[in-house]
Amino acid sequence: MLLHKLGLLPLGAALANAFADTSPFFFFSTSELLISVPEIQTPSTLIPRLSNLLSSCPSDFYVLVSQPGLDASDLSWFPRSAPNLRRRMDGTNKDVRSSFEIRDVLGEVNSAEIEKSLAEMCRAGVVAVDASTGSFPILSDATPRVIRLDFPSLPTTRGAMKAAEHDAFLNSVLDLLPSEKYTVIYTTSHIQDSVEGSQIQENDQLYEMNNGMWEDEVHMDLKRDFSASSGLAHVSKKDEIQLPDGPLFARYQFFTPGIFMGLFVSFILLSILYIAITALSSLQVSYLAFDKEMGPAAQKKKEQSQ
Repeated sequence: MLLHKLGLLPLGAALANAFADTSPFFFFSTSELLISVPEIQTPSTLIPRLSNLLSSCPSDFYVLVSQPGLDASDLSWFPRSAPNLRRRMDGTNKDVRSSFEIRDVLGEVNSAEIEKSLAEMCRAGVVAVDASTGSFPILSDATPRVIRLDFPSLPTTRGAMKAAEHDAFLNSVLDLLPSEKYTVIYTTSHIQDSVEGSQIQENDQLYEMNNGMWEDEVHMDLKRDFSASSGLAHVSKKDEIQLPDGPLFARYQFFTPGIFMGLFVSFILLSILYIAITALSSLQVSYLAFDKEMGPAAQKKKEQSQ
């Protein structure tokens, strides 16, 4: 019996080591989709399932998010650091009609393969966005597009803070889409996998245009303090809107023309009310005016009236 237990130890260690390299996978869409996915998947089985699921091209935009440096053990803190993603996954956001989560994906999902499949099936333009620059092109029409959003790897320290920044950036991208029909495929990878793939990501171009889909690009900065030497040689500074640094009153406008007009009208109405109250209070009437006349003069008046 003891020998049998000792023989199972290497098998248990191998299984634990295998699941240590797993990473979570998230999917949500504003379209009604019939979803049936096992809890454990490998990239070789997951990618064909996604292709089948999206074969009808139910959305106008397909956002492929890549978040390196996140594995299954990080799910203890990651949902708290990504509140916008959590609301879309747990059904709090009513715009999302289909979603599923795979806690353990054995291996790294190849986003490029998913991107190629969607571009061919849905005849969609493709653009790659590097979130480290904090800029994203605002779209003016709902032409089908595949948007690949590559986040930097989460650091081993203060990873929750960086995850919150990435979650806010993704939420801003989804809010800027001109159509409410979108699908998000959120892939993650173990820290070792992300280090191996970092050299490939550095060689990716920030923006890719397909068939002249991108017209009248207006670049809005969604993140402060990004480097000016990020390689955006084809984007001029005048086309970028940068959030100003400084104190709170320097970054936001608290008194708009509408508020000023409301305060001005309120001042006039309060002035009129003050004048009216002052005029009423200045009236002086003698108390004798309300007293009944008595004495001989009153008796005489009574006799004359009879």
